[in-house]
Amino acid sequence: MSDSTTSPLRRRLLTGGAAGVAIAGAPFVSRMAYAQSLPIKIGFPTPLTGAFSAEAQDQVRAAELAVREFNDAGGYNGRKCELLVRDDKLNPGEAATRTLELIEKDKVDLIVGSLSAATQLSINAICKSRKVLFNSISQSDAINEAKDWSFYTFHEALTPHATAGAVARYAFPKFGKKVVYLTADYAYGHEMVRGFQRAGQAYGMQTLADIRHPLGASDYSSFLPRIQALKPDVLVLCNFGRDLVNSAKQVTDFGLKQQMKVITPVLLYTARQAGGADAFEGILGGTSYYWGMEDRIPSAKIFNDKFRKAYGGAAPSDYGALGYAGIRSVLQAIREARSTTATGVANVMRKMRYDFYKGTQFYRLCDHQSVQSVAIVESKSKNMKDKYDVFNVLSIEAPDEKNLRTCDELGHKVV
Repeated sequence: MSDSTTSPLRRRLLTGGAAGVAIAGAPFVSRMAYAQSLPIKIGFPTPLTGAFSAEAQDQVRAAELAVREFNDAGGYNGRKCELLVRDDKLNPGEAATRTLELIEKDKVDLIVGSLSAATQLSINAICKSRKVLFNSISQSDAINEAKDWSFYTFHEALTPHATAGAVARYAFPKFGKKVVYLTADYAYGHEMVRGFQRAGQAYGMQTLADIRHPLGASDYSSFLPRIQALKPDVLVLCNFGRDLVNSAKQVTDFGLKQQMKVITPVLLYTARQAGGADAFEGILGGTSYYWGMEDRIPSAKIFNDKFRKAYGGAAPSDYGALGYAGIRSVLQAIREARSTTATGVANVMRKMRYDFYKGTQFYRLCDHQSVQSVAIVESKSKNMKDKYDVFNVLSIEAPDEKNLRTCDELGHKVV
């Protein structure tokens, strides 16, 4: 048989063989390319509507800043990050539903978010059952307790125990021993009162009353005469968001500030802006972050400048900064772990020491609580440079594990 008669057959066989190799190899190559092209998905449930919506919006803005930084730096292995924001409506059931959808429908790699002691527990329960990493950016004591915690649970925010304790250690020695608490009747308020009372034991503080009001109350007039009649040295407003704004305004209008010192565990930047200088005049409290810390902490200045550039000169809020840190922590861990798996990321985060915006922080091994500073601030009513200049920084309590509830108390066995 001549070459001229065999060549077409040989050509067909060679072509077919090459095609077979290409077809067999294509799925492997395409799967790798497809995997590398997938975004890293982070679910972000937070109450975009409801009493804490102003704080939630700031969380989202700062979280988006952290995502942009990560993507602009090339992401991880060429993979960019996608933030999937969902409205949990400040409702534990809604938070659980949205979290489940993020995991099962949207296939997120991990979850960051929450802005309530109650919703974060329902988010964590879903993540725990499905072994998805969750980094909470809202205050809670319960999320660190062994009964709610898992290896995949991290808590970037302060705890009420740490926050209330820092404010108590600053304020109680200065203003007298008799205290009344005006408390939002849910986990946040209850945990804050407990933190104040435990820290107050060292100063011989006397609780005259713990007066509780429903979450989202607008009228506090029925409580104020009773507070006045009790004649405390200190009134503690253990509430948050609009509740704090409304109670501060009515306490001021009723004239209680002339008779007692008014303090609050978390003096919110957004609440102070919403309530105004007169309503908050003289009220002091704690905060995880205030932009004015930039005068003392270099990383705060860097973070503030990036936020101002991104958002038309606006200053970041306390809970906004937590949104930034919560996202940045997990993205940093993904890079270091060279993995997006919950176990890989968790193993790195457990050992991280980081300074993203407020000085050095680290996660305690037994419960993954971020050990960090607490700033004590007082609301300004005079000599404000601009609308963002609302607080004086009175003190910054340094990070210290001794200011947290012990691992043993939380139910963790430390080997």
